[in-house]
Amino acid sequence: MNLTKQIMIALILGVVVGIGFSFTTPELFNTIDTYVLSPVGQLFLNLIMMIVVPIVFVSIVLGTAGLGDPAKLGKIGIQTIAFYLVTTAIALLIGIGMGYLLEPGKEGVFDVDNVSYEEQAAPPIMETLVNIIPQNPIEAMSSGDMLQIIAFAIFIGIAIAMLGEKTVGIYRLFEQANDILIFIVNAIMKTAPYGAFALIASAIGNAGLDALGSMVMYMVAVILALIIHGALTYPLAIKGLGKASPLHFYKEFFPAMSVAFSTSSSSATLPIAMRVAQDKLGVRKSISSFVQPLGSTINMDGTAIMQAVATVFIAQVYAISLGFNDIVMILLTATLASIGTAGVPSVGLIMLSMVLNQIGLPVEGIALIIGVDRLLDMLRTSLNTAGDATCAYVISENEKRKEAKAAKS
Repeated sequence: MNLTKQIMIALILGVVVGIGFSFTTPELFNTIDTYVLSPVGQLFLNLIMMIVVPIVFVSIVLGTAGLGDPAKLGKIGIQTIAFYLVTTAIALLIGIGMGYLLEPGKEGVFDVDNVSYEEQAAPPIMETLVNIIPQNPIEAMSSGDMLQIIAFAIFIGIAIAMLGEKTVGIYRLFEQANDILIFIVNAIMKTAPYGAFALIASAIGNAGLDALGSMVMYMVAVILALIIHGALTYPLAIKGLGKASPLHFYKEFFPAMSVAFSTSSSSATLPIAMRVAQDKLGVRKSISSFVQPLGSTINMDGTAIMQAVATVFIAQVYAISLGFNDIVMILLTATLASIGTAGVPSVGLIMLSMVLNQIGLPVEGIALIIGVDRLLDMLRTSLNTAGDATCAYVISENEKRKEAKAAKS
């Protein structure tokens, strides 16, 4: 049985077992979760997180050095950021539309008198942009600051490319390091079905059926918006811009999406997502190594959909109508916040509190959705990861066609 089937079976079993725990005593679930599910899931996450920083650093150095020309790197960077911003705006529009269509937060259904939420502040966008350049690269690596790691790796890669023959030895050393890391990724992937099962069963068991039942319409609105974005926006980009097959893309990329689903972390999924994109989809290493790590940090289409639906939901719960200007502010704030809050823990809820503050909605409304946010986070992380790979796939296919056309002429 191939790995994709194993992971799929593990996910299904995890959902079934997690729901089954809802019919047992809390004490039984807590015991099994404490001594079996959580340790197995955490071990799997630790294995992946162990190699995230080294593989991002080594891959971006190789990718940047492989592109060679800094102008070409800049061109790909502009294409990448433009793709991410446009798809995020589209995701927000889909989320807002679904919120108004299904009306998940009808007035009077939810008790808002006793809800509370402790707001977390996000750093200003200019502070984030200034801090992209690390004062201490070693500290950036030890703390896992992805934007700073990416920036430092790009400088190293450009230096290796510009120095040419002088740095052949160090370039080969990076290639050998990359081979070692890929070998470790392949070994870790063999444990993915067990990790996925444990993480899913634990998440659903902790949420409980009661929380799921009360928020069913909100969940349906978010899930439908995620499906629409994944089934229309990305396939249209792959077919229209990349001249490639969306079905082939999703078929080959499914293992990475399933890991994203179980871990709820774009960063944790990154080593697997890069390996699948390069080995299964044929994305060039130089492009995958630059586009996907950047996307795991600033591209959050799934999170944008959650913010849009949640904003409309909270407005409906509190019986506050949103005007056209409010909709525009949601689009602008959420799109810019996806960059401004890059790398911050609980980024989705921080971004949501920024959007609510901007249009004058009560931040306390976030407390209503926290109970089901962990489950929806799984789905939106899968979409985020697919969006990163879509961008890399489209750019890689375009570069291949340009080179083939140049070779003919």
